[in-house]
Amino acid sequence: MPLKCTTEGCNKNARGKDPQKCIAHGGGLRCTTEGCNKRARGKEPQKCAAHGGGLRCTTKGCNNSAEGKDPQKCASHGGGLRCTTEGCNNSALRKDPQKCIAHGGGLRCTNCINWIDSRVGNPKYDGYCATCFKRIFPNDSRSKVIYEKSKEIMVRNKINENFDGFIHDTLLYTGNCGCNHRRRIDHRKLINNTIIAIETDEFAHRNYNNYDEKIRYNDLYMIHSGKWIYIRFNPDSNRDNTDIEDKLNILINTIETCINDIKMENNTELIKIIKLFY
Repeated sequence: MPLKCTTEGCNKNARGKDPQKCIAHGGGLRCTTEGCNKRARGKEPQKCAAHGGGLRCTTKGCNNSAEGKDPQKCASHGGGLRCTTEGCNNSALRKDPQKCIAHGGGLRCTNCINWIDSRVGNPKYDGYCATCFKRIFPNDSRSKVIYEKSKEIMVRNKINENFDGFIHDTLLYTGNCGCNHRRRIDHRKLINNTIIAIETDEFAHRNYNNYDEKIRYNDLYMIHSGKWIYIRFNPDSNRDNTDIEDKLNILINTIETCINDIKMENNTELIKIIKLFY
């Protein structure tokens, strides 16, 4: 009979006699890197994945840990499970469903699980994503420490310093029926027949799926079938490493230009998308 982990309440098999613990509680070979006690991936070198142990990606110039032997690649270069959604080759988060995060993979939030843009659930928040948990249980002690949308708030404050009438992070309302639409826009204002929408896209939404973004544009157009101007603003690192204060000033100048174009009826496109610092 295999030895069991001696940690109280644990019934997993032990990996080794000294200490007689399962892998999760410190058993088996450990990484020999000073200060690291993670599980070693292989005996030579006896290192964890982060410090060079186990199979490495065979892509030239890449030394990330490989996800599987065939192909022996890291997740970024095609290793491991791939999303089964047609036309998508992103890394899948789990086998059931075998999807990337954009197409519903991973454990989903119990509140937004059926939304197109559903988020990953967190056991720390009882299976909800942090955003849904904070909105549904604002008085819970855990909601008090959720660090949420600091960059979006920074953009909101800058907009409010320079303009009046912008609506922030509120469900869209259509006058054709007594219902709200689930889609939110970070910052929006209706001027004449045009909605100017500013979206704070952290890290330029590099991990977002382009198809889902198109669906979002279509959904919003179904609510307001007038003209739209989207300003997609990346507050994080970009190729030129522009300072955040300079970024915000350029954003304000861009909003001013768009508002003037709307008032002068110079905006002729139904949907215009301006990307800043992508």
